[in-house]
Amino acid sequence: MTTTIINASRRDFLKTGAGLALAVYVGPALAAEAIGGADTTFTPNAFVQIDGTGLVTVTSKHLEMGQGTFTGIATLIAEELDADWAQVRVVGAPADAKRYGNAAWGGAIQGTGGSSAMPGAWDQMRQAGATARAMLVAAASQKWQVPAGEITVDRSVVSHAASGRRAGFGELTALAASQPVPAEAPALKKPDRYTLIGKLKLPRTDSRAKTDGSAKFTQDVQLPGMQVAVVAHPPRFGAAVARFDAAKAKAIPGVTDVFVVPAERGVFAGGVTVLARDTWTAIRAREALTVEWDDTAALRASSDTLLTEYRALARQPGKTVVSRGDVDRALAGKRLIEATYEVPFLAHAAMEPLNCVVALGEGRCELWNGEQFHTVDQAAVAKRLDIAPDKVTINQLYAGGSFGRRANPKSDYILEAVALAVAARERGHRMPVKLVWTREDDTRGGYYRPLTLHAVTAALGENGRIAGWRHRIVGQSILKGSPFEAMMVKDGVDGTTVEGVDDLPYAVENLHLDLHSPDPGVPVQWWRSVGHTHSGFATEAFIDELAAAAGADPYRFRRGLLAAHPRELGVLDLAAERAGWSRPLAPAGGKRRGRGIAVHKSFDTYVAQVAEVTVEADGRFKVDRVVCAVDCGVAINPDVIRAQMEGGIGYGLSAALLGAITLKDGVVEQSNFHDYRPLRMQDMPAVEVHIAASSEKPTGVGEPGTAVVAPAVVNALFAATGQRIRRLPIDTTQLKA
Repeated sequence: MTTTIINASRRDFLKTGAGLALAVYVGPALAAEAIGGADTTFTPNAFVQIDGTGLVTVTSKHLEMGQGTFTGIATLIAEELDADWAQVRVVGAPADAKRYGNAAWGGAIQGTGGSSAMPGAWDQMRQAGATARAMLVAAASQKWQVPAGEITVDRSVVSHAASGRRAGFGELTALAASQPVPAEAPALKKPDRYTLIGKLKLPRTDSRAKTDGSAKFTQDVQLPGMQVAVVAHPPRFGAAVARFDAAKAKAIPGVTDVFVVPAERGVFAGGVTVLARDTWTAIRAREALTVEWDDTAALRASSDTLLTEYRALARQPGKTVVSRGDVDRALAGKRLIEATYEVPFLAHAAMEPLNCVVALGEGRCELWNGEQFHTVDQAAVAKRLDIAPDKVTINQLYAGGSFGRRANPKSDYILEAVALAVAARERGHRMPVKLVWTREDDTRGGYYRPLTLHAVTAALGENGRIAGWRHRIVGQSILKGSPFEAMMVKDGVDGTTVEGVDDLPYAVENLHLDLHSPDPGVPVQWWRSVGHTHSGFATEAFIDELAAAAGADPYRFRRGLLAAHPRELGVLDLAAERAGWSRPLAPAGGKRRGRGIAVHKSFDTYVAQVAEVTVEADGRFKVDRVVCAVDCGVAINPDVIRAQMEGGIGYGLSAALLGAITLKDGVVEQSNFHDYRPLRMQDMPAVEVHIAASSEKPTGVGEPGTAVVAPAVVNALFAATGQRIRRLPIDTTQLKA
């Protein structure tokens, strides 16, 4: 796999300010509490601490779940601090929105998501590092009685060339702690002085701990007297416990108790809780339970019936989202190109299933968790326990993936953990409790990417350009009933359902977009790349269909419609160039081969991909190669960007080729990786990532790579076979020769 950074200075990139980064000066309000001490630890602000050995500890307000956030935040601080990278470590911040609010979200909420960590950290973390550096320089200036302007810092060593004096950070911490915080924000480095930002092979801060096993995940937490809880959840959403027999379960040595935790409708399912001394004992005891379920209020829908209902809705006008020009007039009397695209429910399927440790105290609660939604979870727990939010302490640990699942807007598994801890306490068990979900719990536990349908109609004008485009989406709102509904659902429109279509970049004068938001009762939430996972598929597959109808090359057809969007155009050109779009594919012994292209912006990051496929006579196919171009502004950690594009492509391919959560009479049919199968290593294509050099503020990369690969692949399959794929996961029987 290869990565290149392309010099794009000759391109007239659009100045968008899309990064959402806020310049937050970390000044006296955060520093004053920590700098007055007499010990040798120097804590100039909420994000930096330097001890007497020179070790720099960076506090990350964002969760590290494999996406490289700890490394990115540390890079920004260490760059301005001029720290020795080998002397930098990172710890997760506790829940404290006043100090650790997400700047990209306005600063009032602490959390990680929406590919917002680097945009929100860009100015704030560099200022934190620059402030710490200025105070170390001031300490050296005072100690050596030389002008601060003559002092330099390099790799954690403060030097004065004229006198030959040198001191490591650790030698200056006590004196630095006594320095006043600069009244004005220190000047930040110009890009030509960067020594860490933009370096391709900067080692990740979490690599060693995750290699030697010292990294702490929730499952590693062991507290004195702690018990493990697993829950027998109902097979159908909305069902409840009618009765149960726990005799066999209680007979297993190590089982402490078995009891019911009632559901909190619309939040968590509840069920029969087993409390035991360890995870394996708890799971064995759960298997020994006999439970009868009351399905009176349970969901009984099936995926096929839901799709039938969605298709019927798609034939009726919905709530208008975008209306420009006159679509009816533009389409009248022309040959219409029509297509319907369908995507299923999807589970997040992170490597680490959900879990949380709860310790209740008198008027207090403490949690240990791979915490993604600090402020929301803290508020939800506080409300549940009727205590103030600052009485809820959340310790942030590593998470083994998430893809959005741990940022549940209703705090479902967090509240379940607290509810069962409260129930255990009421039964006389006053120990900490660790809630553990198995893979089966995780797969069947709801909060999926919604089942969604796109019905699109368009026509071409005499010039081969798009005369009109009508687009209808049928999809469940992920925000309905959540704390975010009031601010993010406008006039009945959930913006996350229509994103990627409501800002369609192609030159279409006559465009109408409307929406149906049915509520079948399946718990749903955001999934990696959110609405773009289905809108990118629908729009980029359909634009290919329009290119074919126009008799145009798919790449050049897109180029002709993107003149007003130079950053989309930039990555489109880069991907096509690096993929060798103008050259024919090498033959494969009589097998059918094809190349497809797609481009899509999500989370203010621009991604284009070219996929190459080889198709067998029986319809089986292999994605051989994916060439990816990404414009995410300043590339803070190019190797992390490459990894995120590669991972996003693998994740998106899993969904496109294999992924589907299906319901039958209300029961989820999948349970584990044997029937909800992720992509295997042998299925992964060769991936090339090319990063467009940019001076724009950085944007996120955790999600944007996922949305583009499915349309690139189905477009490649059309090029190889002449068959259009409009439903995911891909049905290979359509591709038979």
